[in-house]
Amino acid sequence: MRTTSLPTTDRPEVAARLREAFLDADFTADGLLELLGAPAYAALARSETVPALRATRGDEPLAALVRLFLLQQAVPHARVASVLPVDACLADGWLTQDGDAVRATVDVRPYSGTDGADWFIVSDLGCAVGGAGGIGSHDEGVVLGVGGASTTLAGITVRTPVGRALDLGTGSGIQALHAAQHATRVTATDLNPRALSVTGLTLALSGAPAAELKEGSLFEPVGDETYDLVVSNPPFVISPGARLTYRDGGMGGDDLCRSLVQEAGARLNEGGYAQFLANWQHVEGEEWQDRLRSWVPRDCDAWIVQREVQDITQYAELWLRDAGDHRQDPDEYAARYEEWLDEFEARETKAVGFGWITLRKSGSANPSVTVEEWPHPVEQPLGDEVRAHFERLDYLRDTDDAALLAGHFKLGAEVVQEQVGLPGAEDPEHVVLRQHRGMRRATKVDTVGAGFAGVCDGTLSAGRILDAIAQLVGEDPVLLRDRTPQQIRLLVEQGFLEPVARPA
Repeated sequence: MRTTSLPTTDRPEVAARLREAFLDADFTADGLLELLGAPAYAALARSETVPALRATRGDEPLAALVRLFLLQQAVPHARVASVLPVDACLADGWLTQDGDAVRATVDVRPYSGTDGADWFIVSDLGCAVGGAGGIGSHDEGVVLGVGGASTTLAGITVRTPVGRALDLGTGSGIQALHAAQHATRVTATDLNPRALSVTGLTLALSGAPAAELKEGSLFEPVGDETYDLVVSNPPFVISPGARLTYRDGGMGGDDLCRSLVQEAGARLNEGGYAQFLANWQHVEGEEWQDRLRSWVPRDCDAWIVQREVQDITQYAELWLRDAGDHRQDPDEYAARYEEWLDEFEARETKAVGFGWITLRKSGSANPSVTVEEWPHPVEQPLGDEVRAHFERLDYLRDTDDAALLAGHFKLGAEVVQEQVGLPGAEDPEHVVLRQHRGMRRATKVDTVGAGFAGVCDGTLSAGRILDAIAQLVGEDPVLLRDRTPQQIRLLVEQGFLEPVARPA
């Protein structure tokens, strides 16, 4: 798809009028679903437009807006004038004249925001929705709309009120828009000046406060400023070169993601969070977990979750399709494929991991770094679970075994017990505790652990519960107290058990 001249941000009142017209016509996420129906709505998310075109043949105002801003269709001037302030939109560059019709200069995608707010994400034409076929653009400055990575990062971000937030590599501005709801001041940076302009449009059209927009790479534009929250969906793709600004970082291998994580600690205020999406190499002769632990700043706790791993052929094919190279000359495609494999071979890379990295500046002399693989479904949004994870780490770090046994616990929300074994067997082979919320973890426990968790309702201390279990199973209570704290710690760390504060 092509890039066009962007609308001006000099007259925010025009964006406000446009937003009002969108809402009056129900050009919202819910309105789209109702007009298009679920199959056409889902097809549009795959960049398949034919069902949506069929569903918008009517003369409803909403149908005209969908054709104009999501399907890149020319719509008769008179029809648009009945829905939008067309002259102002033409003057400010939201629309352009095409004979007796008008066309949109940008895509605008309705988006359901915080607490059901109606937001609008601006992007370049043809880039508002995703699709396995790729964007089909080789314009290095193209600005994409909201994709799966964007919504994933928005979902895992901790949403507590903060003073200052930084959206690094803002793109279309979706992270800045979310941050504006709970941060007093938002700064958005990008190497691509076009992306900064698009972010300004997204914020204005969504009725959000303006952000401080700064051009430059990584943390360079913000100098020595520090923040309570840093978020970034960076150009993390590990590629042979920087062809597309929105995805290719221009550094070798996973150096961009490593640099971003290593430098983040110095940019955080005490207690602040930095949250990123990232790719990382799986290198011959090196444990990927050790590679990522080496990235973590010394004064930060970290929680790193690998969500997916692809071998180098899968990875190369994914991003070649993303750029639309599979639709080009076969020889050119093969040559580009060779470039990717040559790059991986030179770096001894056997696979690429994708996941989330969260840092919390704790200042602890004994920081906690958790690196795990969790490819299973989770419940979004996860921001509260991320915050709770670090709160549990604080509790465990400050609580020795004696205090742990004196503590009181309750079972986490929607935790169930499953017993696995042969049909008819007197005793199960093993017992599994499973969460139905948050990370939806499952963990094996022994009979003592299962019994302990089942009794935890905050009433009795851990030690008293273990003494009662020891009496039931005929075990020495002292020995049981000695060997159980490690299992309790694991259940607390993973959220199966929650500490209960007792009145003084």
